[in-house]
Amino acid sequence: MNHDSYDNTYIAGILNSVKTIAMVGASANDVRPSYFVLKYLLAKGFSVFPVNPGQAGKEILGRMTYARLADIPEPIDMVDIFRAATAVPGIVEEVLRLDPLPKVIWMQLGVRHDEAAARAEAAGVKVVMNRCPKIEYGKLSGEIGWTGVNSGVLSSKKPLMRQGFQSFGVRQK
Repeated sequence: MNHDSYDNTYIAGILNSVKTIAMVGASANDVRPSYFVLKYLLAKGFSVFPVNPGQAGKEILGRMTYARLADIPEPIDMVDIFRAATAVPGIVEEVLRLDPLPKVIWMQLGVRHDEAAARAEAAGVKVVMNRCPKIEYGKLSGEIGWTGVNSGVLSSKKPLMRQGFQSFGVRQK
């Protein structure tokens, strides 16, 4: 797979298929990007499990925080990595020991590790690198366009009213 650019249908397919997300590197600090991405994903209806050894046993945004991926009590669809690229190989190894395997490993903006990505893909796990699911969701749902940014999505579809944000949902095209 070419990880220099992703087709919108690839990203939309991932965001439409995952329900549970483990966020490795989640922060309890409300000015950290991982905190507001966690908050956003929860508002969109995803079940997000913060993973941070320093916060294990405490809650972040009402969600119990775990020390390791293996401690999460249910299967995970996607692992979102908010850690430096040097930490990625170890995290991928931890992911590949899970049963069942998650569908996706997602590396946040500025995080890329091609060798670890190839290892995950060889095991059948999809990989996204150097992207943010919050930004991609906003772009593909048309929400970014509400703030004056051209998202490339034009729709007459009525927004779904949910707790928190209004949502058009992620489009396939």
